[in-house]
Amino acid sequence: MEKDDTERELSEKEKKLIILIRSTGYGEIRVAVRDGQPVLVEEVKKSFKL
Repeated sequence: MEKDDTERELSEKEKKLIILIRSTGYGEIRVAVRDGQPVLVEEVKKSFKL
């Protein structure tokens, strides 16, 4: 029987993502996910509200 998502160990990519999120003091990031794993993180530098 497979473990549910709350009991799985974090992968190295997931650990790196958590560290990145915690170190981001303020802002917005976008995370691309492939096969249930984070593959790309973009830090949004500028946005303009008109």
